[in-house]
Amino acid sequence: QVRLVESGGGLVHPGGSLTLSCAASGIIFSYYGMGWYRQAPGKQRELVADISRAGVSNYADSVKGRVTISRDNPENTVTLQMNSLKPEDTAVYYCNAALGSVNFWGQGTQVTVYS
Repeated sequence: QVRLVESGGGLVHPGGSLTLSCAASGIIFSYYGMGWYRQAPGKQRELVADISRAGVSNYADSVKGRVTISRDNPENTVTLQMNSLKPEDTAVYYCNAALGSVNFWGQGTQVTVYS
């Protein structure tokens, strides 16, 4: 059974910070590229950041400079540290594990940035 369990979402004022975590089980974690996606109401799901099995990170232009993705292979976790949050960051954030054409998704965690 594959499980991706997100945590760390919540309510925050503009300019605040949150750290999202994703704990994976049921996969050989080090084989998978890991990513964070988000979906706001009425919008398509979009990539926020991802990190390859080699540890190379990639960020959406909208979050570059405010977000850091990292992975801890021995602990089977991936983390998204978010700073200087903006109202437009409000969305459900999803953890993703990808290997070739195979994708697994978590249930999502809500991030709300309110002024």
